[in-house]
Amino acid sequence: MKNILILNGPNLNLIGKRETDIYGKDTIQDLYKLILEEAKLLDIKVEFFQSNHEGEIIDKIQSSINTYDGIVINPGAYTHYSYAIYDAIKSVDKPFVEVHISNIHKREEFRQKSVTAKACIGQITGFGFYSYILGLYSILNYIRGEK
Repeated sequence: MKNILILNGPNLNLIGKRETDIYGKDTIQDLYKLILEEAKLLDIKVEFFQSNHEGEIIDKIQSSINTYDGIVINPGAYTHYSYAIYDAIKSVDKPFVEVHISNIHKREEFRQKSVTAKACIGQITGFGFYSYILGLYSILNYIRGEK
């Protein structure tokens, strides 16, 4: 059974409460419930980690070497400037898919650039919580060698 980590960065613990016009009113617990339901259908194991601290995110990525088959990551605001997270992703031989709830390419100019996506196999943005589901499928297809 494949084991996938869902890794969320800063402020994602407040989805459902912050900027609901952008992120909606569903909470991170609602997101996790949706992912768990899909994981059950896919017969995979998923684990969740969220941190507002860059170092904790890096530590989690580094500790994933022998634990997870792939990682779906939403780096939050670190997407736009964290070369440290980029380096951590590159240092781990696992497929990463970067996801975003909102379409970052339709938002403020500083949000339109991702430094972390270049370390990932792909980026999914703008499909709400479904971005995570698409990320799961993308990781699994990549692991299976499907195109």
